[in-house]
Amino acid sequence: MTSFSRKSVGCSVAVLLGLSQSAAAEGGFFDWVHGDWYLTVGASGIVAPRFEGSNSRIFTASPIISLGKAGAPARFVSRNDNISMSLLDDGPVRAGLTGKFLFARDNDIDDLKGLDPVRWGGEVGGFFEIYPTDWMRMRGEVRHGIRAHNGIVADISADAFYDVTPTIRVSGGPRATFATAKYFDAYYGVSASESAASGLSRYDPGSGLKSVGVGGAVNWKATDKITATVFSEYSRLKGPAADSSLVKERGSRDQLMFGVSATYRFDFQM
Repeated sequence: MTSFSRKSVGCSVAVLLGLSQSAAAEGGFFDWVHGDWYLTVGASGIVAPRFEGSNSRIFTASPIISLGKAGAPARFVSRNDNISMSLLDDGPVRAGLTGKFLFARDNDIDDLKGLDPVRWGGEVGGFFEIYPTDWMRMRGEVRHGIRAHNGIVADISADAFYDVTPTIRVSGGPRATFATAKYFDAYYGVSASESAASGLSRYDPGSGLKSVGVGGAVNWKATDKITATVFSEYSRLKGPAADSSLVKERGSRDQLMFGVSATYRFDFQM
């Protein structure tokens, strides 16, 4: 495991242990669980690159799920936030568990023929977010791959937001993603046998910066429980992703996606 991997795992474990100790100090786990909770569910329809690094796009749909203890409403929620369970929600600071479902990448299209398929799987880890001002949120996620890959992925973002009306909000800001070699190997690596079968140059990636970009959204709070969003994201592949023969010879460093989403919030007690 690289030094980047060890640091990422250490940060994730430290955050989660700290949250568990905090919950215990406030009266024990069961006392912490008792109370009002919310579950937000929904879906998004997205026009995005056919695969990571592709120069063509396809329409896909994905679920949106967020679970946490009820309290003061979150100041800001982004469609980039992965499935989240808040364990600490204290005004300007929020932290907890996060996860992401990963769809399989088959090799049934011309650009991927000869490459090993990537199995469906997921990523689990922790998130931490903070509001340095009343109009900006900064969020970080660190996740470890399961089944699809065995690497570690870290997302960092900052979003400024402004309420045009009481029900319409615009937001946007920069993003960056880092990953370890095992992640890049699954999605961007080309082994000797894959090179012979696909015609792509052999490529053995390391760890590092995956992409930098910017995104924006317009949110409409239709009711107290229903929210609809229009969004767009652009990212520029960097480092091990940009250097991949899959991207250089058959894809593009420029990745653009856009779409719409809708969510509904359920309130319940435990």
